[in-house]
Amino acid sequence: MPGFIKSPDDQTGISGGVASFVCQAVGEPKPRITWSKKGKKVSSQRFEVIEFDDGSGSVLRIQPLRTHRDEAIYECTATNSVGEINTSTKLTVLEGRTCPTNVPHMPCSLAVTTNAFPQSQWKLKGFSC
Repeated sequence: MPGFIKSPDDQTGISGGVASFVCQAVGEPKPRITWSKKGKKVSSQRFEVIEFDDGSGSVLRIQPLRTHRDEAIYECTATNSVGEINTSTKLTVLEGRTCPTNVPHMPCSLAVTTNAFPQSQWKLKGFSC
């Protein structure tokens, strides 16, 4: 039976930004990871699934985020010939002018002044924290 060694964490993103979820599993035989949203396999030009080189997991990357369209529960499924397990994660997408006070590792004052995220910098100006 497969077992998760890394489950995706809930995230809060900003409309127009990026969200990435990591899911990794082990088992014998090696499980295959798939991603779904509302019970359907993810498929869109804005959704990219990047598989680990060793095949043990993958990253679901969503870009650019859309407020109402992408806000949902996403499910990671690990399947092999012995069985299947699931784990889920929640994506919350804030409007572009909302200060993301609950985004881990990205305090608003840092996000507004840093050059660490030059692609998103212009979208963060004008936030009121």
